[in-house]
Amino acid sequence: MSADLMNPSVVMSLRSLELRAKLVVDGFRTGLNKSPRHGFSVEFSEYRQYAQGDDPRFLDWKLFARTDRSYIRLFEDETNLRCYIVLDVSRSMTFGSGEWSKYEYARTIAASLAWLLNKQGDAVGLTTFDDEVKTIVPARYRPGQLRRLMVSLEEQPSGKQTRPAVALEDAAQRLRKRGLVILISDLLAPVQELGDGLRLLRGCLHDMVVFQVLDRAEKNLTFDGPRLFEDLETDQKIYADPNVIRNEYVNRLEAHNTAVRQECDSVGAAFRQLVTDEPLELALAEFLQARRQIR
Repeated sequence: MSADLMNPSVVMSLRSLELRAKLVVDGFRTGLNKSPRHGFSVEFSEYRQYAQGDDPRFLDWKLFARTDRSYIRLFEDETNLRCYIVLDVSRSMTFGSGEWSKYEYARTIAASLAWLLNKQGDAVGLTTFDDEVKTIVPARYRPGQLRRLMVSLEEQPSGKQTRPAVALEDAAQRLRKRGLVILISDLLAPVQELGDGLRLLRGCLHDMVVFQVLDRAEKNLTFDGPRLFEDLETDQKIYADPNVIRNEYVNRLEAHNTAVRQECDSVGAAFRQLVTDEPLELALAEFLQARRQIR
């Protein structure tokens, strides 16, 4: 992508989630169009006029029928995919050291992915969860589906704990044929439970992409001076000096994240970590790269 990535504060300043998603996707597609790297993603199609010697298998006959001109696809797009976006709405997602929380960032990613997949003609559904499944929008491709997804994404976090396994199990039951599951969560939960859910999906032959969303301060413990910390999901409180405990905290968090990545790698799930001060287009780029690797 040769275009400049958009400052996330520009996107997050929009109150409408639907407008955010459109802005992210449009900006991302503009970046792809400016890129000289054809074939970056199997999800977007570009065309040029057919020339002698080109493989006729890549002729777009539908375009020919409409325009009476012969065009060849530079790379093929994939449609008719059935996908569930599984979004964490637990209390830990409400944390944010800046102007927006992890949840605001995560649901904007979910909305952007839903917009992208829907515009490609793919069937997209949504599952939200905390310690149980909260909302389900069945995967469909029909008029009004994108709007249904956007309305469901307006739900605010309310539950206490993060238990991705219950939502992954539900998605596995709903995808009767091979499909794609996109998990978006801070993954601050027992790694074994996550692994159980991923292995169930793999056993059903589904493809998986896992996005871990973290706040910069949460990742590096960038707080000054002693203070009272509270666990949003357990209500446990601890008074500590970040300067004293930072090294141990970072080491433990990195060990947890490494274990998460290993669980994902063991079942062939693409894992990407995103920090809430990074451009949202990176999520789309990572998603399309993950799809390419899965294929």
